[in-house]
Amino acid sequence: MKSIKRVLVKLSGEALLAADGYWLDPKTLSTLAADLAGASRLGYQIAVVIGGGNIIRGAKVGAAGWIDRATADSMGMLATIVNSIALESALVAAGASARTLSAVAMPTICETYARQPALHHIEKGRIIVLGGGTGSPFFTTDTAAVLRSIELKCDAVLKATQVDGIYSADPKKDPAATRFDTLSHDDAIRLDLKIMDTAAFALARENRMKILVGSAHGPGAITAILQGTAKSTLVTP
Repeated sequence: MKSIKRVLVKLSGEALLAADGYWLDPKTLSTLAADLAGASRLGYQIAVVIGGGNIIRGAKVGAAGWIDRATADSMGMLATIVNSIALESALVAAGASARTLSAVAMPTICETYARQPALHHIEKGRIIVLGGGTGSPFFTTDTAAVLRSIELKCDAVLKATQVDGIYSADPKKDPAATRFDTLSHDDAIRLDLKIMDTAAFALARENRMKILVGSAHGPGAITAILQGTAKSTLVTP
């Protein structure tokens, strides 16, 4: 899309799972990294937030009752940092300049997130990978993605998923599901669409942040969405 220069890409941790259940599929990681590196070379300024669901989901562990939710969410934040470091390494291997910044301070491993250094990196053409969620429990990485996109003055959030947009129901389970080309934030909240959580949509609505939703599968998929040559759903104010 011509109106997008700076974008925050939200990736699912589950997308990194290998077919045998191992937490990381190197081929998928390399494909994603090559895609992001290619988009950067085309002039897009890119920040990335990646979930940790391939390792642990704090909400699921907390709901099981054997670890309290705040502790479980802290474990989930660490999982996102593991994924972020892996992605940074893959981006460098793909020829991109990249930095991991964590909302949870661990200075011997990566930089601590702060808005001004993050802006400096992105303005220098580096891809920044933002780990640790918001740094606080009870917030999803979807909400973290929208929050960081606002802080970093991005033009949009690109939520990379398993399908080519937002549907009225899971199209893999319901063949009658309707695909949306565009939606408002209000519609996304009212219809209780599960592509992002309500807090993320509400924060995007309040700050008039556009959200693109499309499939990250296949070489160049993210770049194609940004260029408008692949299907996606646009959520607007």
